[in-house]
Amino acid sequence: MIKRDGHIHTPFCPHGSKDPFEAYVEEAVCLGREEITFTEHFPMPKGVTDPVYAAECTLQEAEVPLYLETVKKVQLRYQSQIKINRGFEVDYIEGKEEAIRSLLDQYGEEIEDSILSVHFVFYEGKYYAIDDKMQVKQLIEKTGSIEKVYDLYFETIYKSIEVDLGAYKPKRIGHPSLIRVYNKLYPCAYKNTRLFERIAQKMQRKGYAFDFNIAGLRKEKCGETYPSGELLMMLRKYHIPYVGGSDAHEASQMALLSRLEEVGY
Repeated sequence: MIKRDGHIHTPFCPHGSKDPFEAYVEEAVCLGREEITFTEHFPMPKGVTDPVYAAECTLQEAEVPLYLETVKKVQLRYQSQIKINRGFEVDYIEGKEEAIRSLLDQYGEEIEDSILSVHFVFYEGKYYAIDDKMQVKQLIEKTGSIEKVYDLYFETIYKSIEVDLGAYKPKRIGHPSLIRVYNKLYPCAYKNTRLFERIAQKMQRKGYAFDFNIAGLRKEKCGETYPSGELLMMLRKYHIPYVGGSDAHEASQMALLSRLEEVGY
């Protein structure tokens, strides 16, 4: 049975539901989870995308103290029933390393668990959101093929593992094949085994884990876990540890994490 859910969003998420913290915790207890982590989206550095889009992606920096305080209260309320971690989903954004590190240094001592994810890739002076359908379409047109977009994404994943973001850098890679969120719309039998092996080897050397994320199973254009296929096999080959993640944006989505028992590892 899945005992830990390491990737849960909250009512602070600007693109999520307003389900209260208590709804997530009580659902976790009902499902038999023994440990969960609230991983709200860490504030994004300026200059990645326009302010309106950015405001829909992440917490604002001014909200961070209230978020941490709220999770602490929830921890105390449920401490006899379940272990709750205060955490974030931190974006690795190429070229914004100094700003990310500075913010992590500011709040690092209050972070108990966290994830490092790639949602944006940098190409020819511009950032593109790889979970935004229109921006993926633009990037395919710019690069010339979906395969080149995959190369760009997984090279960015590799950089996220390699980069120095300071003492509080997350050591778990979030949904490491998120680029496949639209794989039914833009099919790609991507088999860059060499790049996958470099990623797995780097994770092994640095002692990293990955977020075995089931959110893709509820995405109409995806229908698979992140990771899956050849990347998942490579991570297995190198014995990279994982933490299951529902990536829930509403409490009812947490139950799907049990599907990991079918996938195995």
